[in-house]
This record gives sequence, structure tokens and C-alpha cells, in this order.
Amino acid sequence: MSHAAATHGATAGMSHHEMMAADFRRRFWVCAALTVPVLAMSGMLWGLFSLRPPITSAGSQWFLLAIATVIFIYGGWPFVTGMVSELKHRTPGMMTLVALATTSAYAYSAAIVLGLQGSDFFWELATLVDIMLLGHWIEMRSVIGASRALEKLAELVPKQAHLLTPDGSTREVPVSELRAGDRLEVRPGERLPTDGTVAAGATSIDESLVTGESVPVPKAVDDEVIGGSINTDGSIDVLVTHTGEDSYLSQVVTLVRQAQESRSRTQDLADRAAAWLTVIALSASVITFLVWRLATTRDLAFALERAVTVMVITCPHALGLAIPLVVAVSTSLAARQGMLVRDRGAFEAARRVDTVLFDKTGTLTEGRFAVIDVLVSGTFSREEILGYAAAVEARSEHPIARGIAAEALRPIPAEEFLSLPGQGAQGRVDGRMVKVMNPTALSATLDDAIVERIDALAADGATTVLVIVDDEVIGAIALADVVRPQAREAVSRLQAMGISVGMLTGDDERVAAVVARELGLDSFTARVTPVDKAAEVRAADVRGAWVAMVGDGVNDAPALASADVGIAIGAGTDVAIESADIVLMRNDPTRVAALIELSRATYRTMQQNLAWATGYNAIAIPLAAGVLASRGIVLSPAVGAVLMSLSTVIVALNARLLGHRVVSHTAPGYIKGT
Repeated sequence: MSHAAATHGATAGMSHHEMMAADFRRRFWVCAALTVPVLAMSGMLWGLFSLRPPITSAGSQWFLLAIATVIFIYGGWPFVTGMVSELKHRTPGMMTLVALATTSAYAYSAAIVLGLQGSDFFWELATLVDIMLLGHWIEMRSVIGASRALEKLAELVPKQAHLLTPDGSTREVPVSELRAGDRLEVRPGERLPTDGTVAAGATSIDESLVTGESVPVPKAVDDEVIGGSINTDGSIDVLVTHTGEDSYLSQVVTLVRQAQESRSRTQDLADRAAAWLTVIALSASVITFLVWRLATTRDLAFALERAVTVMVITCPHALGLAIPLVVAVSTSLAARQGMLVRDRGAFEAARRVDTVLFDKTGTLTEGRFAVIDVLVSGTFSREEILGYAAAVEARSEHPIARGIAAEALRPIPAEEFLSLPGQGAQGRVDGRMVKVMNPTALSATLDDAIVERIDALAADGATTVLVIVDDEVIGAIALADVVRPQAREAVSRLQAMGISVGMLTGDDERVAAVVARELGLDSFTARVTPVDKAAEVRAADVRGAWVAMVGDGVNDAPALASADVGIAIGAGTDVAIESADIVLMRNDPTRVAALIELSRATYRTMQQNLAWATGYNAIAIPLAAGVLASRGIVLSPAVGAVLMSLSTVIVALNARLLGHRVVSHTAPGYIKGT
């Protein structure tokens, strides 16, 4: 599949969900408006309070039937079509139960208007349709964030490329027209339009968004370069090797798409409960009718009333809101704490997570370089070495240059600045020629003592540059990616919850080992590509682990999409965010522990709601069927409706109490904190 096709598929999927949410919303408001006159004219409802309906006339029942017909057909249509689909696939569930309840309530009520003796169920029908439409609207909104990751990935590749012609000139051509063997010019600051090898020139390539490598990688002739990465320094010629579906970024697109399409969804607990209730409702209703009609002297009207009362009291007002209400409350709680839930199924699955895998750069670390040491050689002081280096690097956007400039006090930009692609930079400071160089460029001429100290720093994960004044090495500056202050707390909290914490990074083995040791991680894997990261996640899944992946870059997108729970740092790339199930809006990894605790509390509340929404039927259904009729105890449709409504109120209150339970079960700072 091409980038365009993948993007179109993702966008089409997103539009479908949005249209479904809009449809449920529109149906809900129309039916809610029509419910007002139904309630105003319902004799049964007013009878509960020993009052007469304010609107009564000979034609009121026919008017009620007309309104109820509109509500039943317009509002109930999604459930009827849903029932057909469920029965076609032999998986009766919520849709089947709702459709049966609304159909039986409508048919029986219509029969009452046409002359059958009994009490109608018009207001129960209207409120059931309203509540179920509201529940499905809430539910649909919770899953609307269907992924736009493929579109974001495709946007990394520029649409135009500088094609070198045989006469040495360049012309702009669409990237889609490139073929293997074409020669391109890529200028400083531009993204590479496709995969290739350097044919001429030298530079440094920022691959952080694509591979996770935090330090720009020096590139010379014959070195491979990846489409979507950024050329930071010199102008280079690139020989195209892979285009379209064969390119590195296109393979990442495919991985994300496949992971999203193959992701298994945990079956909704409410659907399972509804499947059982469907069987119970049908069986109990049929048995009730047959017993009263065949085994007693009761008339047809009484038998029908008992059967329909059973069906109506079993209908899932509370069940329809048991899950969506808890989801709405929990996602709201999460949002207030900087956690945006995009996929409800994954959020529920977070309660089962026993392994959390973090990306390093930008997730456990800040993704910026800071000076950790200055090696002094000769008579120059630490401040002088930093001052000279900062003067040369003042105008550079290189991550290492920014780290040096940030350490020095008010650096004055050097004169005669010149970038040395793949090696460093130079400029004149106070009349002296100053160079800031990669140690590998001068390794043959360095003092053994400096080499040993540089090697020791490298073993601790540091990146070192040399500062040279008038061809004399006056010192070296060591920099490292800064570990986030919250990272240690995040790891310790997760481990205290019995969760194994690991790290996957495209960075060097030594850099990864230092971070892992500093944070006390249980495991780490370095030098991994996006394909490797996704493979590591799947391997953990095969071992039986429930895996949460936390990352922020393009390189994390396949792993985020493959994990049971994909969690993106909000300040990361759009691709990572759109590939994830949950987004941490703040760069705070401690929110991962808070998220899992909230998921556990949410699941407990869901279980309680489902238990109540279905459990009260154990008493209500037998009473509705008339098992105690011989003792004068018969549950009328009105009382059945009250019990049904009471269960809905209890479920709603229990959902609202979720926030208090989370705070009481959580250490300070998890959910309710600064």
C-alpha cells in the first residue's frame, strides 16, 4: 500500500467514527425532545404519584402512539440493525436485548391503544431509547480518536526533491517520480526525500524522529541515509536506493497499519452481560406467558402483561450506562491529570499491564544535551573553554551546540564562522581561530591522557567534543542527554506495583546502560530499529506479558501500535501521539503509574456497576413473572419501571464516586496531586 492509500484509509476510518457519533447524537436529541410530551401524557407515570396527567383527551392515546412510533423507528433503528448483525454472526448482545425490549414494549403498547386491556409502556419505551442512544453516543465519543498516524508518517517525507541532471544542474521533481539510481541534492536543513547512500559530500544527519538516535550521525560517501531524516550540516548528493513501498519509512507505515488492524479488542463486559440477559429475558418472558396462559385460568391480557413486564424490567437502562458512564468519568479524571484516553479498550487493558517498556530519548530523558564535565588542558580555565566553544556554536541549531551555548554566560558569536560537515565547526574569537571538533577527527594527534579521559566519559554514556585554539587542544567538553527528574520516581512506583520496567532505544549500548543503571531498570535493549522495537513488544506478548509501550518518536510508532497499551508523551511527534492509545499531555513518566492505577479503579467500578445492573434482575424478574401472585404480590409494570430507574440512578452515582475511590486507593501525587 502506498503512503497515499494508507493515509486515505486512516482518514476514511476516522470519518466513519465521527459520522456514527454524530448520528447517535442527532437521534438522541430528537428522541429526547419527543419524550417530553410522552412523559406529560403518560397515565402510568403520573399514577405513580397518585396524580392525573395534565393532558388528557380522547385522542391522547393515539397521539402517544404516533410519537412513540417515531421514537421507536427513528431512535430504535440502530439497535434493530445491530440486532440483525448480532444474530447474523450468532453473537446476541446489547443490541439484541435493546431491540427486543423496545419492540416488545412498543408492540404491546400499540395493542393497548388498539383495544387490548392493560397499561401501556410508552414512557418506558421512550426513556429506554433515550438512555441507550446517550450511552452509545458517549461510548462512540470515547473511541473517536481513531489513528491518523499513517497520514502523519507520510508527511515526514517532502513532496519535492532536487534531482541532479547529467549536466550538473538541478530541477524540482515530485518525490513520487523518483526511481532507484536517481541522484539528488539535499541541502542543509532539508529532510531527505527517500532512502539512499551519500554519493558526494559529508554532513551530520538528525535521525532522532526516525530511528531514535539522539545524536546527529556523521555521514560521508557510501553511508546510508534514511528518508524523513534531517540534513543538519553540509550539502550532500544522495544516490536513491529505495522508493515507495520499499523505503524505510514506508515499512514503518506498514508496521503501524498492520498492528492497528490486527490489534485484538477485549470483548466489552457489558456485551457479555447483555448476551446472558438476552437469553434470560427471552426465556423468562416466554415461560411466564405460557405458564399464566396454559397453567392458570388467567386471561390473555394478564399473561401478556406479565410477559412484557418481564421483558421490560430486564431491559438494560442501567446496563446501557454502566460502562459508558464509568468511561466518561474516568477519562475526565485522566484528562484533568494530563492523560488523554484515545482508546477505551486499551485503557481498560492497562489494569493488566505487568511490563512497561520505555523509549529513552524524550521519554525517560529530556532529549536535550547538557554539559556534565569539562576537561581542562594547559592553562585555560573551565569558563574560558566553555566561552570559546559557545562563541563558535552560538548560531548553530545542532543539539550539542545548543547544550554548550546554554552552559556559557552570554556567548558572543564568533566571526568567520564555518561549518565543518561531519567534523564540527570553527570561527574567529578575539582574533584567535577556535575549532569545536569531533574527537574522532583528531584521534591520531591527541594526547594519550586526553584520549583515556574521553574514553572513560564515553563509557559513562557521554558525548565529547574537543575545543582547539590556534591548533592547540585546550580542553574537551562532555555532554549527555539529561534524565528527566520524574523518571526515577516513575520507575520506582511501577516496580512497587509489581510491574517490570524496561527500556528500548536506538541509542548506543553504553549510553543506554548508563541510563538503565541510573534509573534501576529491570532490563534494556539498545541499538534497536523501529522494526526491532515492535518485535521486542511482540516477543514479550508471546511470553504472556501484558505490555505497555511508552514513547514519543516516529521510531516508537510501530511499537506503540503493537503493544497492548501504547502510551505517547504529549510533547512528542504527532505520529507517536496518533499511534498511541493514551497520550500523556505532560512530559511526566510518573503519569504511567497513575494511569494504570486509574485503570484498575475504573475496572473495579465497572464490575460493581455491571453486578448491580444485572443482579437486581435476580429479584425483579421472578416478581415480574408473578411467582408470588398466590400471596397477592404482583409486580406491576409501574413498580417494575421504578426498580429499573432506581438501578440506573445507583449505577450513575457509583460512577460519579470513582474519583473519590481513586484518591483513597492511590498514593499522594498519583491522581490527585500537583
